[in-house]
Amino acid sequence: MIEELISVAKEIRESIKRGDDLGLNGDELAFYDALAENESARLAMADDKLKVIAAELVKKVKSSVTIDWNLREQARASIRVIIKRILKQHGYPPDLAEEATQLVLRQAEVLCEGWV
Repeated sequence: MIEELISVAKEIRESIKRGDDLGLNGDELAFYDALAENESARLAMADDKLKVIAAELVKKVKSSVTIDWNLREQARASIRVIIKRILKQHGYPPDLAEEATQLVLRQAEVLCEGWV
């Protein structure tokens, strides 16, 4: 069990260092990872562009999240529209946008508990 805790601590330190290296906070890194998960998207867009998108997503989604947003489909649909609009504004590849939208939405569901 101690070995597992050591392993988890090491992973956390590596994640924090990677975020620091990219100039992203934890929330931004989560969205960046969701956007960059698709190899084609990473190749089509520079890291700097993905970082800008991730930062904007955090700002807009965080300001739109309500206490019960994950319970109401209308609120989820609103967040989904915000995500799609930002991806389109920044030229995220359209054929990959739907998958990225779903990933970012799932990340937002996890992160929102600390936001509200």
